Amino acid sequence: MNQPAVDTTPRVVTLGTAGGPRWWTGENAGKRSGIATAVVVGERTYLVDAGHGVGRQMMLANLPVNSLRGIFITHLHSDHTIDLGSLAIFGMFTLAPNQHSIKIIGPGDRGALPPVSPRAAVPPSPVFPGNPTPGVTGMFTHLMAAYATDLNDRILDALRPSPFDYFEPQDIEIPAATGYHPNTNPTPAGMEPFEVYRDDHVRVTATLVEHPPIAPAFAYRFDTAHGSVTVSGDTAPCENLVRLARGTDLLLHEAIDFDWVERTYGGSGNSTGQASKDHHRKSHTSAAEAVDLANRAGAKALALHHLVPGTTPQHVWEAAGAGFNGDYHVPNDLDSIPFGTPSTTVPLEELAHAR
Repeated sequence: MNQPAVDTTPRVVTLGTAGGPRWWTGENAGKRSGIATAVVVGERTYLVDAGHGVGRQMMLANLPVNSLRGIFITHLHSDHTIDLGSLAIFGMFTLAPNQHSIKIIGPGDRGALPPVSPRAAVPPSPVFPGNPTPGVTGMFTHLMAAYATDLNDRILDALRPSPFDYFEPQDIEIPAATGYHPNTNPTPAGMEPFEVYRDDHVRVTATLVEHPPIAPAFAYRFDTAHGSVTVSGDTAPCENLVRLARGTDLLLHEAIDFDWVERTYGGSGNSTGQASKDHHRKSHTSAAEAVDLANRAGAKALALHHLVPGTTPQHVWEAAGAGFNGDYHVPNDLDSIPFGTPSTTVPLEELAHAR
């Protein structure tokens, strides 16, 4: 008897498509969850970022926590990490004792505080000056420490496991040859992508993108035997991203509504509003700019996500699509976008030499 055909085409599930460290209010409120993207290859899931609601969205998408092989954090802004703790603590109760480890891969300690905005009349004082810039390993450790009462109750009384039995945080080591420095050279020009993860299903490479003042900030590319997807993270228009995404089957790129930025902060007479406007202008990308970057990279498809604000009407984002040379998407939460094709299989071991 013939077995039913299994579609092996890899896909992306846009678990959450809104950016920004807030719950967006007003018209269209609640339609988009915090930024989180699942790269699904066969029965394995690779998660990029852990915005608010990520665990619930994974359940709605029928992507169990035990399908996770890696969690890739683009940068340490709260809208990309706010539910990392809940994903680990709630998620571990669904994992078997012999569960494979789940890597949490992301930026290391910044190593230096960012410069103060020139709009500051009086330089503000940083919080936690003894440890002001922890990386993903430090963040995860501190998050688990904050729940020590809960965890120890369950470990000692109910004989539950520790989240450290399953989740392995790992800071990305940036190659020294890039000349990276968090303040003086956060986005080295001409940087070549470098490998941060590999298993028998995917090869993941990264590059540094431009999202001042936070550093490091990464974009990731997932190459599979059937195709590739590149996720920009948060960035201003960036040549490193173009290089990483060269010929990719699908590029997911952030987009911001700069008309909203002007409406919100343009008339502000205080330093906080003007500094916020400065940040958005120097650190993000419009939908039209994302289209230009995708065209220059030769991406076969482009999907906008990390939409700011998360309540901007769909037609605002869709208007930019007329300028794109391939398939253009403005996905909603929980949309599934295939990339690549099972008919053009490339042995995974050849991916390291394919680009």
